[in-house]
Amino acid sequence: MLFAEMCTLLTANCQPKYVKMKAMDIKVVSTNKKARFEYFIQETFEAGLVLKGTEIKSVRNGQISLQEAYVRTNGEEIWLVGAHIAPYENASAFQHDPKRDRKLLMHKKQIRKIFDEVRIKGMTIVPIKVYLKEGKAKIEIGLAKGKKQYDKRDAIKERDVERETSRRNSSWD
Repeated sequence: MLFAEMCTLLTANCQPKYVKMKAMDIKVVSTNKKARFEYFIQETFEAGLVLKGTEIKSVRNGQISLQEAYVRTNGEEIWLVGAHIAPYENASAFQHDPKRDRKLLMHKKQIRKIFDEVRIKGMTIVPIKVYLKEGKAKIEIGLAKGKKQYDKRDAIKERDVERETSRRNSSWD
C-alpha cells in the first residue's frame, strides 16, 4: 500500500475536532451597547477572564455589568477595571468584591500589540461583550477610537431611517 493511499484512508475515517463546535456552545451574558455608539471599533480580541468561584456563578446567572468598565494594560498584563459582578446569593460568608480589577488572559504578542496601539496611536481599549464559551467566561475587547459628536448624530439618523423603513415594510406585509 502506498503512503498516499494510507493517508487518504486515515483521513477519510477521522473527523477534525473543530467540527464538534456548535453554535449553542456560546451564550452571551452581557453586552456594552454604548461601546459601539461612542467608539469606532477598529479590531476585536477574545480574552479569558480570571474569576473566583462565586464570580463565575454570578456571571452564569447574568449578573455582570460592563457599563462603567474599561480595560487597562501596562504592556505585560491586561486588566478589566470597573466591571460590576453582583455577589452570588447562595454563597456563604466568602463573597467577592463586586468592583475588583480582574485579570484578562491573552497571548503576550496580542498584549504588546494592543499596548503599542494605545501608546502610539492614542486608541483606547473597550470591553464589548462577556460570554460563556464551552463553560468558560470570555470577554470580547476592542481597540477603539472615540467618535465625535457629529458622528454620533449620523449614527442616530441612520438608525432612525432604518427603523422607519422596517416599519413601512412590515405594514405592507
